[in-house]
Order: sequence, then structure tokens, then C-alpha cells
Amino acid sequence: METCSKGLLTQVTQFWNLLDDLAESDPEGYEKFIQQQLKEGKQLCAAPEPQLCLQTRILKPKEKILFINLCQWTRIPAPQSTTHPVPLTVGKPEDTTGITDAYTVIDVAYNPDVLQAAEKDQVKKNQLIQMAMKCIEEKFQFTLSHSYHITKFRIKGSIQRMKQNLMGIQTDSIDLREKMRRELTLGQIRSSTMSNPDHFPQLLLPKDQVSGKAVCLIEEISSTEIQVEMKMPAYELKIVHDHSEKPLKIELKVELPGINSVSLCDLSVSEDDLLIEVSEKYRLHLNLPKLIDTEMTTAKFIKEKSTLIITMPLV
Repeated sequence: METCSKGLLTQVTQFWNLLDDLAESDPEGYEKFIQQQLKEGKQLCAAPEPQLCLQTRILKPKEKILFINLCQWTRIPAPQSTTHPVPLTVGKPEDTTGITDAYTVIDVAYNPDVLQAAEKDQVKKNQLIQMAMKCIEEKFQFTLSHSYHITKFRIKGSIQRMKQNLMGIQTDSIDLREKMRRELTLGQIRSSTMSNPDHFPQLLLPKDQVSGKAVCLIEEISSTEIQVEMKMPAYELKIVHDHSEKPLKIELKVELPGINSVSLCDLSVSEDDLLIEVSEKYRLHLNLPKLIDTEMTTAKFIKEKSTLIITMPLV
């Protein structure tokens, strides 16, 4: 371990020395190189964003409703050309049991340029959707109904849940000493910046980490998920009626022992479901028995009782 650490430190030192030499001999090339690295670093750190949500069904191994969140993510590379595979990544399925039914949510991410181009072309959009379904089937051994409809909401579940699901991608990446196996020399950097100023040498993954296999022009980026055990809190849900027994609103009372601040609670509400995630301790996802008015929904936290009360007027 100590020998590996020393070797890694030596490689990093050599790399910084090369950059110092480049800064002195070719300041313009050095500036372009640094700007390119900053741009790529910003893209790498960017979070995925929801684009659209579609609903279909899992037929096998067990029939169930499936929601697929199609997301755009700058970390996913664009295809090199129209004949190359379209890179995408698929998050782990998340099963939810609600009051009235059970369903599964899967997050799929494409490069933003790919989804934006598909927005203008219904045929391309359908191809991307069918490709995502095919990838899901092959990865999880599902049989899906390829009949679907696009929902009115852009995402099923909370944005934070989707980010936590997809942001685990590439966490099990190759360590730095493996990435630096292809050593750059000062001559290579100079040659690259002089012959093609818009292209700079990159640290590449080892060949055994790159798959040449492509099915239906799909290239999947392998992922690992960060798992956090979260308990389901005790809760009470009721529909409040007026004097004529007309339903007016839904009231949900959630007990959160050990929580003393509403700032620790993350609440996401759509017209037909609700998700509460609290400080990586509690998670509650419910299908609502009736459609609600999300704009008029309110939440109140009673600190003395560690209880969250959510009032949701019906539409």
C-alpha cells in the first residue's frame, strides 16, 4: 500500500511539473487546457434533471405499474455520431406500495442534447423511450409492455430521490493511479494543443473498463447505488368531509421521533402521491386516494411532538 501511494504521489508530482513547464513555454495553450478541464469538471459535478415521465407496465416476473423518469444529465456523453451507440444509464428499480396500488419507479438518464433533439422529433422520442425500455428489460430481466403514455408530471417521486439514485453512478470508478496509467508527456501536450487547439489529451479508462458491446444502439454506463436504510414512520391519513359528506381535503399526520426541526424534512407532493424523506432516517411514500391541489397544500411541524401535519385540499 505504501509503495502504491508513493508511486501515485510521484505520478501526480510529474503531472504538475509538466503543467508548470507548459505554463512557462506556452501560456496560451496552458490557459486553454485549464479552461477545458474546468468545463469538464463542471459537467461531471452537475446533477441530473427530470425531462419527462412515462407510465407502462411490468408483465414479468410480476405484473406491476412502472413509471420511467427520463432525465437529462451532462455527465452522460453524447453519441459520437448517428451510427454510434447512444449512451445512457439506468438507476436501480424502486418499489413502492401505496394505499391503493403498488408500482415501480426507474430513472433513466441521457445526454441533454439527445433529449432536446428528440423533443422536436416524435419518431426520435419514441425510439429513445423504446431503447430505454429494452435496456431495462435486459438489465433487470423484466418483460415490459411496450405500450406507454407520457404523464402530465415530469417526474414520479421527488427530485432528491432521483438525484440520490442516479448520482451513485461511477462512484465505484477507477482510482487515480489507474487513470494515469497512460502517462502524458510535455511533448504530447504541446503537440495536441498546437495541432488542434480545441482538443486536449484526456486521462482514459483502462481498456478492460470499456465495453464494445452494444445492443440496439444502447451503451449503458455501469452504476453502483448508495444505499441508506430509512425507516417508514408511523402515520395517520384521513379524508375530511363537509357537512354534506362531500370530501374536502386529505390530512396526513406523520410521527418523526428524534426530529426536532422542520428543516430536516424534505416533502415532495404531486397530485396523486406524496414523498417524505427526513434526514436519512425516515422515508414515507404514499399513493393518495384522491387528486389534490398541490399549490394549496400546507405543512406544519409540531416540534414538541415531533409530528408533521400535512393538509392537502382536493381538486
